[in-house]
Amino acid sequence: MSESEHRMIEILRILSVQDKPIGSKVIADELKNKGFNLGERAVRYHMQILDDKGYTKRVGYSGRQITELGLEKLEKGLIYDQVDFIHSKFEEMIYLTDFNYINQSGNVVVNTSTIYNEESINIMKNIFESGLSVSPYVNLNRVGNKDEIEVTTLCGTTIDGILLNEGIPSQLQHGGLLKIEDSRPTEFTEVISYKKTSLTPLDAFANSKLTSVLDVINEGSGIVPANFRLLPGISRQKTIDILEKLNKIGIGGVIDISEEGKDILGVPVPDGMIGMAIIGGITPFCALKEIGQEIDIKIAEEIKDFKTLSPITSKITPILEKVKHEKRAKIPFLLSKSWNLIQQVNFDVERRKGNIIANVSYISKNELDESIDIMKETYANNPKYINPYYKLLDHPTDEEKIGIATICSLSIDGLLINNGIMSTPKYGGLLELSEPPLFIELISYNGTTVDPHKIFLSKNMTSISRDIGPNKILASVKEIPYISRDYALHLLDILNNIGFSIYKIGKPRELVYNSKVDNYNFGVITGGGLNSIGAIKEKGIDIEVKAIEKLIPFEDMDRL
Repeated sequence: MSESEHRMIEILRILSVQDKPIGSKVIADELKNKGFNLGERAVRYHMQILDDKGYTKRVGYSGRQITELGLEKLEKGLIYDQVDFIHSKFEEMIYLTDFNYINQSGNVVVNTSTIYNEESINIMKNIFESGLSVSPYVNLNRVGNKDEIEVTTLCGTTIDGILLNEGIPSQLQHGGLLKIEDSRPTEFTEVISYKKTSLTPLDAFANSKLTSVLDVINEGSGIVPANFRLLPGISRQKTIDILEKLNKIGIGGVIDISEEGKDILGVPVPDGMIGMAIIGGITPFCALKEIGQEIDIKIAEEIKDFKTLSPITSKITPILEKVKHEKRAKIPFLLSKSWNLIQQVNFDVERRKGNIIANVSYISKNELDESIDIMKETYANNPKYINPYYKLLDHPTDEEKIGIATICSLSIDGLLINNGIMSTPKYGGLLELSEPPLFIELISYNGTTVDPHKIFLSKNMTSISRDIGPNKILASVKEIPYISRDYALHLLDILNNIGFSIYKIGKPRELVYNSKVDNYNFGVITGGGLNSIGAIKEKGIDIEVKAIEKLIPFEDMDRL
């Protein structure tokens, strides 16, 4: 991205958070705060370009507003920038927090979401009373239709801001799912790194099939969203003292703090650091999703004056027990697990024999014929983007179910490595088949425990078979050293002819479908092995999606 493009995307970001038109002076001042030394004249020049592209529009003498096209461009048009922006946005929010807990004044970070009925408020109130929230301080604002209620809640990032103001730096690491057993937090089951993702981690996990907040309330066991950060070990006691003071005024949600250099809830903590887990600020909203309530969640969207919030309840009875600091297995990260399978790929492109990595997903045997028909139709409609190979496998325990194995794109990394070419899985993404195709979401394989494509499927973000605008399919970005380009091209061409989904082979320094790889490397875009499985899910068939499951001989697979 050129410097000029960078400036324009920042101008769009500034306009996107304004509720009224603003002029070039305000924009120039905001840019200066973000490190861009751009005068009003230069801002006007960039604004003219944005106007010409239809991303902004002039509103009388008041200034400019961002257009729907501009919002769309900001959201997906520069996805390679967005994967860095998410982490930067949280750092910005932390810096802007100036809440003084002594006199309870100043700005805090909030989540602002929309609910659509009164019943939701009572359900949320129960969650707050259980202590499964950062704070009971909220703001309820009816907008438009009387059943539409804007709910503002405190975000856990506020605590990071308060600590920073006290000279304690926290490093936001992961957002994930925390397992609760008998009212006691035990371990993170899944996490996504805050770095190198276009999707806020907790937003990725805000799904009724992934969380079970209400089960924790009613039965003492379940899954809740939580965040994890690192702090300097020397600050441990000072941090605990501050958290105790915050708790007295209604700001809490801290699940546990580790000893220096000691792992916590299955997450590794480096020497000299301590780990801290905080309940996700969206936990009350996740409870609503679990019972099918309609809700729009926005995470850490803005800064608000604390005085605009007030307690939704004064009866807080925390239901979680203290964490037992016992030795646990470290949470296995996806890329670390995958390397072991990747190394075992021994597929021979000339003989078309050998092991590949397969995804295995399970359906009811009664729906097998319909599922295979959907897979065939999906491939026939778009053979360029769908891998045609599959194999049926028995379910390990349930005789009423059957597995459908499909080729995982990590097989391509394994084949290249087996031929002396280093290939690194970089991102799992959601690719919109516009002209040209563009990634609209990317999640790094490094720092996550769950396959990114499973996240996109769980949130119903694909349109592989559905006719809803441009198709949105699963794809991956791989990074290969440029020196091996010629031989890699030869092997990838053979794979493409066999039927493996190779969408695009980039050049050094080239943005490939709007994704970016490191210098002196080139990017390869391949199809996700779960695309045909996603098509089945889109047709309403209940399917248990699994990814990166096992090795299967390629010669044993059938073709659609």
